[in-house]
Amino acid sequence: MDIGKIIGTVVATRKDPSLEGTRLLIVQPLDETHTPISEPLVAVDTLQDAGEGEIVYMVTGGDAVGVVPGKRMPVDVAIVGLVDSVSLLEQ
Repeated sequence: MDIGKIIGTVVATRKDPSLEGTRLLIVQPLDETHTPISEPLVAVDTLQDAGEGEIVYMVTGGDAVGVVPGKRMPVDVAIVGLVDSVSLLEQ
């Protein structure tokens, strides 16, 4: 799992039928200190309540495809939770 910050939305007038009723969001991947680490990604919002500016955790690849039980979606990234806080242990 990775964390990211929602920075926008995608509006699609046509999409795969398995994505009907879902939102597509633009997520900026972050490291543990909330520093951007790569290019923004388009992710399906499986929670249906993530909002712009929120920190989320997401899964990618094969893990994202089957994140909704009984439904396989053609996606590379899926938002699966909202981050309340991040704590780092001293090493």
